[in-house]
Amino acid sequence: MNSGMSQGGRFRRLYKKYNFTLWVLVFVAASMLYPAAFRNWFGTDLKVLIVPLIQIITFGVGTTLSARDFKNVLAMPWPVLIGVGLQFTIMPFVGYGIAMTFGFPPEVAAGIILIGSVSSGVASNVMTYLAGGNVPLSVTITSATTLLSPFVTPFWMKTLAGRLVPVDLSAMMLSIFNMIIIPIFAGLIAHALLYSPKPWGERKAIWALTGVSFLTLAAGVLQIPARFWGALVVLKGGLALGFFLLGVTILAKLIITVWLKGPERWMDRALPLISMAAICLIIAVITAQSRDQLLTVGPLLVLAAVLHNGAGYGLGYWGARLARLDESACRAVAMEVGMQNGGMASGIAIDVLKSTSAALAPAIFGPWMNVSGSLLAGWWRRRPVAKPESDRAEDKS
Repeated sequence: MNSGMSQGGRFRRLYKKYNFTLWVLVFVAASMLYPAAFRNWFGTDLKVLIVPLIQIITFGVGTTLSARDFKNVLAMPWPVLIGVGLQFTIMPFVGYGIAMTFGFPPEVAAGIILIGSVSSGVASNVMTYLAGGNVPLSVTITSATTLLSPFVTPFWMKTLAGRLVPVDLSAMMLSIFNMIIIPIFAGLIAHALLYSPKPWGERKAIWALTGVSFLTLAAGVLQIPARFWGALVVLKGGLALGFFLLGVTILAKLIITVWLKGPERWMDRALPLISMAAICLIIAVITAQSRDQLLTVGPLLVLAAVLHNGAGYGLGYWGARLARLDESACRAVAMEVGMQNGGMASGIAIDVLKSTSAALAPAIFGPWMNVSGSLLAGWWRRRPVAKPESDRAEDKS
């Protein structure tokens, strides 16, 4: 009886740990078996949802950050520089090497180079925590690589993938600003407003006015004719959605926290679920769009994902060791280098490269990174980082 209860508890723990990966696999299987269900809804091509969904996910990431996370760059410049440098040198070249060695079709190969050229993903912060690594360093590297991505990612794509697919540097740069940078800063503003300790944060009239003002700004941005934007018209959607999400979250706080007396940090519970659902839908849409090609190159892409991800962990860790970082920092850098921002890569593939084939690699690499990151974090968690001599002396005193 006790053994059965123990096995049941173990199963529940495993399910809780890997339920996101399981849902991804369910959506992938459904899109492979019934691709038509994820291609068009009511005559609309579902590819149009990918960029807005990525913006919503990125907004959610922004709400977990604060200005302090960016100030940490000044507090720990050397480890951050090492992490950012390894991230933007190891992964693009490893991706290029794998793509060329395996002889993938040009657009698929470009997708592998793309997933290696984007910033680190926010899941690395969670995995670093589970691995007993330096979480502030992990968050800071993620933030730094994200802010640098509009400049570094187009450069590596033009340099390494320019012979495979057409790469428009300015279009890619603006697309990253639209998909990633604007939603991140909108999320930062939401974090500052929602969790403000100042007394005005409890005044209902101010919350209502602020929320309505942001919604009005969103509508106003949409009404500005395209000719007034010029080359920056691509930013129109990101700005409008950013203002809209700010208005919705602020009004939701007013309703849930102030009027209904609900939990103070309700958004910390809601946004991860929304993000997971959005990621599952993105992967399903990409899989359905490229189902036939995936049947041909799918197994080889899985092997490419394992090699690319493993190289990131290994070279990131030992690169940090060579730079004489401590063990907790080395674990953080390994996770940062090994785990890429698959959402950004998917969005660029669809929005700039206009290719679902290029989006195949991000769609496959993303779920694998979550599985491998969980396994590596679990292995490291069973091997706690030893405290420095100074800390042990303080504990004894």
